[in-house]
Amino acid sequence: MAKTDVLQGTLTLLVLKTLAAGAMHGYAITQRIQSTSEDLLRVEEGSLYPALHRMEQQGWIKAEWGVSDTNRRARFYSLTAAGRRQLAEEERNWSRLTNAIGLVLKFT
Repeated sequence: MAKTDVLQGTLTLLVLKTLAAGAMHGYAITQRIQSTSEDLLRVEEGSLYPALHRMEQQGWIKAEWGVSDTNRRARFYSLTAAGRRQLAEEERNWSRLTNAIGLVLKFT
């Protein structure tokens, strides 16, 4: 797997977890994920914006127009109460998955 690939199904978890820190515009979300992962994960715009749109339609995030640090108009995304509940569910699912993978890797 290339270092820029995000494991299928983890984008929602990564974005919701990132937004738990506070409202951000799309570019800031990608930069936060990349820097937090020590440059091992990169989320491309072509994946991020459809995911943000889907999460907004599901009521997990909301978007408001604002001005970025570079004085550009941008949409800032933030978690809703439903998004916080979904984040908790995504974290539980991730924990179960990584535990199961760990069990398989220990099997000899």
